[in-house]
Amino acid sequence: MHSMTGFGRGESVADGVAWRAEISSVNRKQLEIVVNLPRELAELEIPLRNRLAQKISRGRVQVSVLADRGSSHGALRVDEALAKQYAEELLRLSQTLGVQSPTADMTRWPGVFTLEQSTWSPEQATPHVEKALDAALTQMLAMRQQEGAHLKADIITRLDGLHALFQEAQTLAPQIVLKQRDALRQRLADAGLPLPLDDERLLKEIALFADRCDVTEEITRAESHIAQFRAYMEGSVPSGRSLDFLSQELFREINTMGSKASDAALAQIAVRAKTELEKIREQVQNVE
Repeated sequence: MHSMTGFGRGESVADGVAWRAEISSVNRKQLEIVVNLPRELAELEIPLRNRLAQKISRGRVQVSVLADRGSSHGALRVDEALAKQYAEELLRLSQTLGVQSPTADMTRWPGVFTLEQSTWSPEQATPHVEKALDAALTQMLAMRQQEGAHLKADIITRLDGLHALFQEAQTLAPQIVLKQRDALRQRLADAGLPLPLDDERLLKEIALFADRCDVTEEITRAESHIAQFRAYMEGSVPSGRSLDFLSQELFREINTMGSKASDAALAQIAVRAKTELEKIREQVQNVE
């Protein structure tokens, strides 16, 4: 189980150029990949996006690829034809103005001296960019897996807590019916209308009450969801969406159990279960 949060950095050095890639990812319901590349390599964006999509299924992924040329500044190019035009115009202007010794700093003549940076075609750069990207991706996935293991451990602990609460509710439920029967008989006795335990009217009232407050089905379904939860977490495919759906189903069962509760102790169990489930749902939002 992987988290959606991670970071990685990779590098590939070739011909004095260090290609560096950085990848970071954060939570997002769907997969969103943003790639920043040098202008001359813009056409590599879609292939790189597809390359990442094969390894990542959810999250907002930010990718940055840079070419570091270090101390290599490229070749100096001198445009002699342009320099000649500057010189001729400067001489003509000095004659027109009557200036005997015109001065000018040729290094400031625009376009005469230019520093040519080595350029890479997309075909040449692709293997180096992919190498740097794959190294960054491997590092990021390792981080996502490590964080996913922590999320899994926390969720398992909380699922164990939910299971214990449901077991407590299952033990408590039959006692609620008996308490209601005794309370009903006591109220009738206090009103001067005592009834034997086998009275048909008393049995019918107790049966209706037992049906209204029966939470067996809700507990059974909730336990089934917990079992599925554990199975998805042990699986080898991304399970975030499935776990999110099961969290919603668990909340529905707990909510129904709480609405049926005709006993303070059972209602308290439902509240505690909701609190624990909310913590699980928060963690699930981080799962890929």
